[in-house]
Amino acid sequence: MPAFASVLAIIAILYFAKDVLLPLAIAVLLTFALAPISSRLRKLGLPRILAVVTTVVLAFAVLILFGLVVASQVAEVAQNLPAYQGNIIGKIRSLQESGADSGIMRRLTLVVESVGRELDSVDQAPAPASSAASKREPLLVEIFAPSRPIDTLTSLIGPLLGPIASLGLIIVVVVFMLLEREELRDRFIRLVGYGDLHRTTEALQEAGSRVARYLLMQLVVNCAYGVPLALGLWIVGIPNAVLWGMLAIVLRFVPYIGPVIATVLPLFLAFAVDPGWSLVLWVGAIFLVLELTSNNIVEPWLYGSRTGLSPLAIIVAAIFWAWLWGPVGLILSTPLTVCLAVLGRYVPQFKFLEVLFGSEPVLDPKERLYQRLLAGDPDEATDHAEEILEKDYLEDYYGTVAIPALLLAEQDRRRGVLKPEQMERVFGTAMTLVSNLEEIAQEEEHEEGHEAGKATEETPLAPATGATAGDAELPDGTGKTILCVGGRGPLDDASAAMLAQVLQVQGADVVAARHSDVADRRGKDIVPQGVDGIIICFLNEDSGKYARILVRRFKRRHPGVRVGAVLWSEPQDERPKQLLEGGDFVATTLTEAVHEVLSDAPPLPATIPRKIQIRTRRPAAKATPATP
Repeated sequence: MPAFASVLAIIAILYFAKDVLLPLAIAVLLTFALAPISSRLRKLGLPRILAVVTTVVLAFAVLILFGLVVASQVAEVAQNLPAYQGNIIGKIRSLQESGADSGIMRRLTLVVESVGRELDSVDQAPAPASSAASKREPLLVEIFAPSRPIDTLTSLIGPLLGPIASLGLIIVVVVFMLLEREELRDRFIRLVGYGDLHRTTEALQEAGSRVARYLLMQLVVNCAYGVPLALGLWIVGIPNAVLWGMLAIVLRFVPYIGPVIATVLPLFLAFAVDPGWSLVLWVGAIFLVLELTSNNIVEPWLYGSRTGLSPLAIIVAAIFWAWLWGPVGLILSTPLTVCLAVLGRYVPQFKFLEVLFGSEPVLDPKERLYQRLLAGDPDEATDHAEEILEKDYLEDYYGTVAIPALLLAEQDRRRGVLKPEQMERVFGTAMTLVSNLEEIAQEEEHEEGHEAGKATEETPLAPATGATAGDAELPDGTGKTILCVGGRGPLDDASAAMLAQVLQVQGADVVAARHSDVADRRGKDIVPQGVDGIIICFLNEDSGKYARILVRRFKRRHPGVRVGAVLWSEPQDERPKQLLEGGDFVATTLTEAVHEVLSDAPPLPATIPRKIQIRTRRPAAKATPATP
C-alpha cells in the first residue's frame, strides 16, 4: 500500500504540475539530444559557451523554420479544400451506385455538401434583402464599438504569449543544462547515488545514451522516410507534397498512431483531388514501398533506433502520457518511458518498471519451460525449443534448459507443492516435447554421422566425433547399445528420455526404461542383449544411497558392462562428485554422462557384498561349585 500510494502521488503531481514539468521534460530530452552535437563542437576547438549557443540556435532555428513551413502549407491546403468538393461528392455517389451501404454514403454526401456550403459562405458577401423578405425575417444587428489599436494588438498577441513563454523557458533551460551538464550530473549523483557511484554512473550514462540514440536514429529514420515520400507525392501530382513529407517526419515520432495518421491524410487528399482512382492507388503504392523499405532495410541497418521497450509497453506508455500531458506527452512518451526502464534496471525499489516496460525476457529459458510443463502446453514449449535449437545443439538445449527445468520441478516436489497429478502432467508434457524434437535429433544424427565419416576418410587414425559441446567433442556411439533408466520417479524418467535422445544423436542404439520397470526387481528383463553401458538418472540430489543400490544390482547381474549413475545438477554447480560404491562412473551433467557411458574404458570388477552374519546371544554358563 505505501508503494501504491507513492505511485498515485507521483501521478497526481505530474498531472497538476504539467504546466511546469512539461517544459522541463522537453528541455531535458532536448539536452540529451543536443549534448553530442555540443561535445563535438567543443572537440573542434570552440569554447564551451560558443559551442552551446551555436547548437541551441541552430536547433531551434530549424524547429521554427519547420513550423513556419508547415503552417503555410496547412493554410494553403485549407484554402483549396472547396475546390475538391465536387470530386469527393462524385466519388461517394459512384460508391453508392456500385452497391455500397447507401445509408453511410448518403450521410457522407450530406456532410461534404454542408462543409462546402459553409466554406463558400465565408467568401460570399451577403445579398441585400428585399422588402418582402425583410418583413418576414428580422435582420441580425451587431453592435460594433471601435477599439483602440492597443486592444487589437493585445487580442492578437494574447493567445501567443503562453507558447512563446514556454518556448523561451525551454531555450533558457536547455542552454543552462548544456553549460552546466557536468555540474548537474555531479549534483544528481551526490543527491541520489552517493552511496553507489558505480551504479549511479552507469544509470546516467545508459539513460543519456539510449535517449540520445533513440532521438537521433529516429530522426534519421523519419527523414529517410519523409523525404522520399514528399518526392514521390510531388511526382504523382499530390498538392503540397512538402507538407505531407514534413508531417510524416514529425508524426512518426508518435509510436504506432503517428504513421497511420501520416498515411491517411495524403490518401484522403488523393481521394479528393483526382476524379478517378489512379492517384489513390499510386499514393497507396508509395506508402507500401516506403513502409517495407523502412521496416526491413533502414531500421535494421540503424540498429540504434531500438529502445529496449516491449511493443505493448510503448502503446500503454503512449496512452498514459497522452492522458497526462496531451499531444506533447504523446510525442515524449517513448523517451520518458526509456528513462523509467533504465531507472528500474539500476534502482532495486523500481525493478518492477523494467519488468513492465523492458523488452528482455523476464523468465530464464529453464523457468519458461518449467512454466509450460506445469501448464501442460507442449506446443509452446516446442516452439521455444526450436528457437533455441536454431543456434545450439540438442545436447546444449537439454543440458542448459530442459534438465534444469526438471530440477525446478524436483525442488517443488520435495517442498510438497507439486501434486502427483501435476507431476504426471509435467512428465507427459516433457515426453511430448522429446517426441516433437525427434525430427531435429534425426537431422543432427545425419549431420554428425556425415561429418564423422568424412573425418574418418581424411584421417583414418582419428576417432569419429559427434556434436560439439563447448570446447570438447562428444564421443561417437556407433555400434554401442545403451540402457537409460529413470531412478525413482516420473521426472527421472523424463530426464532419462532426454539423455537417450542425445545418445541416439551420437549414433548409439538406446533403450529408455522407466523407474517402475526396476522397482519390483525386474531389472534383468529390461536390459537388452549385448548392452555396452547402463546409466541410471536421478534428479534428487539426496538419492546417492538408492543410486548405489541400483548400480550394484545391475553390476552384479551384468559384471562385464559399464554401469553408472547421473545425479543431475546445474551446469554451474561445482559440488564434488561422490563415487558410488560398486559403480563404474558417476556424472552430474549431460555432457559428462554422455562421455562416461560411451567411454571405451573397461568396466570395473563387480564388488561382492559382505556376508551378513547374524550374531546370537549365548546362554549364560551355569556357575560350578568351588572344589573344596
